[in-house]
Amino acid sequence: MITTAAVFMSGNSQAVRLPKEFQLHSKRVLIERRGDEIVLREKKATVRDILKSLPPLSPEASKEWELVEARLNDPAPQDRNWNALLGSDANPAK
Repeated sequence: MITTAAVFMSGNSQAVRLPKEFQLHSKRVLIERRGDEIVLREKKATVRDILKSLPPLSPEASKEWELVEARLNDPAPQDRNWNALLGSDANPAK
């Protein structure tokens, strides 16, 4: 769909009034110039953006979260059956 939109100045910035059928659902957009085209894409919220918007954690919850992060950053070693992997399993399947 191609249509025309108004371009105007808003303070020191240039703005474009988008028609209703081009209404965006996010507060921010990514802007890309492709030759003589200007492309707008909605900027999706990241997990980091969502976490930043949450209220601060209580001291107790903050301590618990630090423990979770430590476990995620340093996972416990896992037991592996290397004999089965290398083909030297004592009880091979028949």
